[in-house]
Amino acid sequence: MAQFIDRRLNGKKKSTVNRQRFIRRHKDQIKRAVSDAVNQRSVTNTESGESISIPKGDISEPVFHQGQGGIRERVLPGNDQFIKGDKIERPQGGNGGGGAGDGDASADGEGQDDFIFQISKDEYLDILFEELELPNLEKNQVQKITEWETHRAGYQTAGVPSNIDIVRSLQQSLARRTAMTAGKKRLLSELEQELETIKNSEPSQPLAVRKMQEQIEELRERIKHVPYIDSFDLRYKNYERTPIPSSQAVMFCLMDVSGSMDQATKDIAKRFYVLLYLFLTRTYENVEVVFIRHHTQAKEVNEHDFFYSQETGGTMVSSALKLMRDIVAERFPANEWNIYAAQASDGDNWADDSPKCKELLTSSILPTCQYYSYIEITKRHHQTLWTEYDKLAQGFDNFAMKNIRSVEDIYPIFRELFQKQLA
Repeated sequence: MAQFIDRRLNGKKKSTVNRQRFIRRHKDQIKRAVSDAVNQRSVTNTESGESISIPKGDISEPVFHQGQGGIRERVLPGNDQFIKGDKIERPQGGNGGGGAGDGDASADGEGQDDFIFQISKDEYLDILFEELELPNLEKNQVQKITEWETHRAGYQTAGVPSNIDIVRSLQQSLARRTAMTAGKKRLLSELEQELETIKNSEPSQPLAVRKMQEQIEELRERIKHVPYIDSFDLRYKNYERTPIPSSQAVMFCLMDVSGSMDQATKDIAKRFYVLLYLFLTRTYENVEVVFIRHHTQAKEVNEHDFFYSQETGGTMVSSALKLMRDIVAERFPANEWNIYAAQASDGDNWADDSPKCKELLTSSILPTCQYYSYIEITKRHHQTLWTEYDKLAQGFDNFAMKNIRSVEDIYPIFRELFQKQLA
């Protein structure tokens, strides 16, 4: 009966290095696939990775091979159309004749599928929120929020292959080989000197010479069998994540749930807020999130009610802004907190209420706010709320507004609103 023994040193994560290299090499295709996957997911589906489809032609690599050289003539079987000297016309379309490497089917219906690559939840979220941050974050008070920084912290004797320090490992190998062979080399030198003395002595001693030569050869073999590098020599770079105290921050999520917001519009708003919530909890630690739903009246709710409550009514956007102003004054002093807000609405509002919204933002909210973002979810012409807010965008750098027309716009707009600002 055959017995198989797995002697792989890195069995569980043996492909870690290749996987990371593959993700780096095809980062653009993976990012585009992740962007498309966001729009296809359920609002509540945030606990799994994603299957990424990459066209087969995009993962092909150039190959070097030995050329035959010279002038050769070939007879290819099955040729009943051409003879020597015929010129072959270029295939129609200008992109070559296609073939098995193309993702599309050929004339006979055959082809190859795209390459499917499965990324984990962490890899999915890392790519999703790459190069995003809360704008204008100031270190007002070092207390609650903790950002994490990865830094080098010496070396360790175990780790993944990608973290091997070659120079340090070779230094360890040299030190070990020196320690293991130093005594043998000294003894070898002494034996060689003694052999020369015996050879030069009179009368000759062939038995002693042969015995000495055998000892020297055995000692040389023992030195030769000391391994050049051993698993004990390997040293891996050690990385540690250390908390970096940062500012306190609070994010206000204001969502319109009035009767003018149909189910499709509410679903887009919820998708946007799911992205925002994941981004905050993934990037920052202990960030405060305040959920506010409003129709004619505004109410602070918990996370579950914010996403799933069925309450609806008329529309008065100023009620949400007043509630936010009161909560800030009561619980989040502007000199101690970085205040952020994200408002989602279809733009429908009582005509005389929109100027009130502009006044509240101008006098009470924007002066104390680090960043206020407004998204309007509609395919119609903008109404009075957008018109009033547009005046604010021209006078306040910490105010941004975007229009979302369909599900496909959610992720690009989200990245525009929270793109990392380069110095």
